[in-house]
Amino acid sequence: MPEIVLKNVTKRWGNVVAVNDFSLKIPDGSFMCFLGPSGCGKTTTLRMIAGLEEPTAGKIYMDDKLIYSSEEAFSLRPKDRDVGLIFQSYALWPHMTVFKNIAFGLEMEKLPGQEIKKRVQEIADLMAIGDLLERYPSELSGGQQQRVALARSLAPQPNCLLMDEPLSNLDAKLRVDMRTELKRIHSETKQTIIYVTHDQLEALSLGTQVVIMNEGKLQQIDEPMEMYKNPKNLFVGEFVGTPRINMVRGDLIEQEGQFGFKSDGIFFPLKGIEGLRAGQQVVMAVRPEDVRLTKPGKESSFVFTIYSTLPAGADIFARIYKNKTFFTVRQEERVIHTPETAVGIDFVEDSLLIFDAQTENLLGKTSLIKKG
Repeated sequence: MPEIVLKNVTKRWGNVVAVNDFSLKIPDGSFMCFLGPSGCGKTTTLRMIAGLEEPTAGKIYMDDKLIYSSEEAFSLRPKDRDVGLIFQSYALWPHMTVFKNIAFGLEMEKLPGQEIKKRVQEIADLMAIGDLLERYPSELSGGQQQRVALARSLAPQPNCLLMDEPLSNLDAKLRVDMRTELKRIHSETKQTIIYVTHDQLEALSLGTQVVIMNEGKLQQIDEPMEMYKNPKNLFVGEFVGTPRINMVRGDLIEQEGQFGFKSDGIFFPLKGIEGLRAGQQVVMAVRPEDVRLTKPGKESSFVFTIYSTLPAGADIFARIYKNKTFFTVRQEERVIHTPETAVGIDFVEDSLLIFDAQTENLLGKTSLIKKG
């Protein structure tokens, strides 16, 4: 399996910059998810790795072998890059059986008939479609067609598998089932997989590493939970997580000898962070699960009011407010609070993220100083 390296890759169409000075190393055997909003450049990056698009500038290596260089005007043909491609549309041959669809790439390689039959059966069994080999695509469900498309890409045993939002046409249940299958297949085959999606749940649940892109630039690359807990900038913090992270803009100040954050007339006394000083404009952010509801008064210096309660199956979320400041809270107790109920709040230790208001980069994490 290859290590793939992109060095200062840029892609322009006229004045439009789709990918901007993008550098990345994709480790051998990783399941790397490219995540970002529509138009951020993730699909273009995938297509440049596949050879379907040529970069305007930069170099691409696969297993230390140069496959593209703008300086040397060199580009290895897509068919010689040994990658498998799966797109949003299944692109199955409607007049061919499942067997013939899976065998198509192997026949192009002119493998012996018995070898083709053996490999098709093996990959079909792996994908749990071994009993569907004589059917035609029109006789299959969407999930079964996606399995056939995946089997067809895996059968030639490519060095790398490239997937561009392959599950977006499936319903919610099938997407969950196919995520499970993809995770299992990666575990069994140790295949290098590059997976493009705009669905953060897919990226966080599937990826060994996640790449966040915005406006053609790399924002962060990290393990899924590390990215969730420690976003490098406000865009990553806001883009990753459902419900979205709570964000409050305000200032760092000294009040009655106590350092803290103030916004909308509310002062939050904070433990100091090296390099932070009074007078800085910042954004304080905290995940809904890191906000705790308490009894107002003795247990909390902060009294908020329930705006609404939103049951969501296993979770119950409350929307609370004070003045014009709102927080979304994932409740620990399964209680439906009535609107205008007074509640106190607290925060999990080291859960408050402080971002610079101008650069939007993370300045550090801190905690509330408890009273008493």
